[in-house]
Amino acid sequence: MPSSPSKPFFQQKFADDSDMVKKLAEAVLRGERPALARAITLAESRRPDHKRLAHGLLDILMPHTGGGIRVGISGVPGVGKSTTIESLGTYLVDQGHKVAVLAVDPSSTRSGGAILGDKTRMEKLSMLKDAYIRPSPSSGTLGGVAAKTREAMLLCEAAGFDVILVETVGVGQSETAVSELTDFFLVLMLPGAGDELQGIKKGILEMADLIAINKVDQNEKHARTAIAEYRAALHIISPTSPNWYPPVMSISGLTGKGLDTLWDAVLDHRRKLTASGEIQERRRIQDIKWMWTLVYERLHEKLHRDPDVRKALPTLENAVKDGTLSPNSAANQIIGYLGLE
Repeated sequence: MPSSPSKPFFQQKFADDSDMVKKLAEAVLRGERPALARAITLAESRRPDHKRLAHGLLDILMPHTGGGIRVGISGVPGVGKSTTIESLGTYLVDQGHKVAVLAVDPSSTRSGGAILGDKTRMEKLSMLKDAYIRPSPSSGTLGGVAAKTREAMLLCEAAGFDVILVETVGVGQSETAVSELTDFFLVLMLPGAGDELQGIKKGILEMADLIAINKVDQNEKHARTAIAEYRAALHIISPTSPNWYPPVMSISGLTGKGLDTLWDAVLDHRRKLTASGEIQERRRIQDIKWMWTLVYERLHEKLHRDPDVRKALPTLENAVKDGTLSPNSAANQIIGYLGLE
């Protein structure tokens, strides 16, 4: 990278878009918060010109990514994800880490934007200079993660954050998509496991690298029972790695109790899977899946931008609705417009 200019990114003038992207990349690498926010906004934008700029930016920054510890955090509604993340993030900053939190907010039904609830709930963490919180709209995306969470994660790593915490929307089978973004998947549960085990889907437990029973400060007896029941449940589920068996422990996101032990487990997992080469292999597989996700996304965009398709869609949809054309025949006609038959 060229030497850093004296002026912050937003005080510079740009010769063209290429120059802007280059200087934005330099500002991100310097850790400028406004530049990082601008970079993530570009990545999240649906505008074609913004997407082109974001692709160029990521191409420049990719060699500077990959050094972070990526942790996905999920849990049942009311489990205290935001409180736990704030306590964990504060603990990690105190330990000398730079922590980025990608908090996926449910989208506003009117604007499609993030409601920003998580940032207001993590007020203490957001005030720390070595912490960065970015709420992003889920935009209806399955998997409980925003459509551009991966790009945001890479940009945060390029900006020097060595721990990336990804908070997901809620629990469900589609929630396991977070495992395709992160190295470690933490599932938070409440005391009183009996009812939860009946309702929770098996997929979320299959992906868990650690189960933490939160709010132990409220009911230690129920927490002990929950730990025993989840340990029993994990015995009939194949672990995600031959070198790691998911522990079950109790914590309190409110008081911080047990968070040091939890983080020790994250580091132990990283050491073991790095030594076996699994972390590297997992990330390579994640990159291939990301590639195909981008292919499908761009085909979808091309489909909806094609003028012939846009012109024909109302007629085709009405024909399918009226029963005069089968869905299969209509789909074949739409695909035909793109020359993909």
